[in-house]
Amino acid sequence: MGVKITETILRDAHQSLIATRMTTEEMLPALEMLDKVGYHALEAWGGATFDSCLRFLNEDPWERLRKIRAKVKNTKLQMLFRGQNILGYKHYGDDVVEYFVQKSIANGIDIIRIFDALNDTRNLRTAIEATKKEKGHVQAALSYTIGGPHTHDSFVTLAKELEEMGADSICIKDMAGLLLPYKAEELVKALKQSVKIPIELHTHYTSGVASMTYLKAIEAGCDIVDTTLSPLALGTSQPPTEPLIETLAGSKYDTGLKLDALTEVSEYFKGLREKYLAEGLLNPKLLSVDVNTLLYQVPGGMLSNLVSQLKQQGKEDKLDEVLKEVPKVREDLGYPPLVTPTSQIVGTQAVLNVICGERYKMISNETKGIVRGEYGKTPVPISDEIRKKIIGDEKPITCRPADKIPAELDKYRDEMKEYMEQEEDVLSYALFGQVAVKYFQARQAQKYKVDASLADTENKTYPV
Repeated sequence: MGVKITETILRDAHQSLIATRMTTEEMLPALEMLDKVGYHALEAWGGATFDSCLRFLNEDPWERLRKIRAKVKNTKLQMLFRGQNILGYKHYGDDVVEYFVQKSIANGIDIIRIFDALNDTRNLRTAIEATKKEKGHVQAALSYTIGGPHTHDSFVTLAKELEEMGADSICIKDMAGLLLPYKAEELVKALKQSVKIPIELHTHYTSGVASMTYLKAIEAGCDIVDTTLSPLALGTSQPPTEPLIETLAGSKYDTGLKLDALTEVSEYFKGLREKYLAEGLLNPKLLSVDVNTLLYQVPGGMLSNLVSQLKQQGKEDKLDEVLKEVPKVREDLGYPPLVTPTSQIVGTQAVLNVICGERYKMISNETKGIVRGEYGKTPVPISDEIRKKIIGDEKPITCRPADKIPAELDKYRDEMKEYMEQEEDVLSYALFGQVAVKYFQARQAQKYKVDASLADTENKTYPV
């Protein structure tokens, strides 16, 4: 049986290359074409798309999902979900997580890929159980990284636990493009021997090895891989769909997809790519190979973030020092994988350590949060020495962080009731507070304009 393809052009491709700025209107003409291709799934929602809709595009993310679902009749829709963080940047109460899952599936999502930045399975439990209850497909993700305690054995152990928790499939989520081809072969083989559920591989082209990694993973038995159509592939995005289809054509791994079925939709996105380049939304630098990813294990987005932080301080010449400091801070903080939000936390602390000329002279609140256990259990315990330096004599929490969060939905509903036009609005507000309120106000103003213009037309008298 051939390998299956999940297409990421509606979510991760534009999140990686143009900061998630593709609009719903730009997606709509391509949806029926994408639906005819025969993909395993279209990754179309979640991740940063929700935030960007509200913050930058003046769109309702729920309406986007409904519009996509209305046109995609034959292909499963998939989303990315940050466990107890949902699509935000902190932990939410279980009632919010459960309601968000319920509404995501009710509005059209079939597959929910659930991950946690620390690979702490306690932070995945509520989302997994809620997805099962709503009859959705749980794809539990291993946040892939290297160094310290992160070995193939540790990922196999994690995968087994996720299978026992109810996962329907496992995703190796390689957010930084660190998984090398022969390592992928070893890891996939080990997982296939240990779990019975399908394995999907997700990576980024940042370090330049991703297509080779896919080929070795597929030969080792990987069931599904994530690609994107060539106009928005490569660089910090995913490997391109078309070359992989042709590479596998006629082999026992044949995807069953046909290149001519992709020509029209690829041409459509080519036009959008030209537009993004002209508008400056797509920076050609993001399309190049960045070998520093392999040297420092720093994802592409994190690297540009470090450069920008140093620029603001007029300390760009310190980049090399910061890149060398990142692995040290990561070790101090218990070897977290570098993915949202831990990549930002480790990166910012490395910048502070270098700029201050003394390690942990200045400490960010988020670094304190990691050491306090607010994000969950780190892959290895943080040493007493580091803990004392960062939080003094405070006692870190050892329970699941969400156990300390009371039910929140009613409070949020009460706070935003004047803006409520659909049940889903309470979830937009719960995750993004004032950003959502600003969108709700703009929505009301637009509605008022439309109502006013209609009323105006009705009151006009015309000569007979």
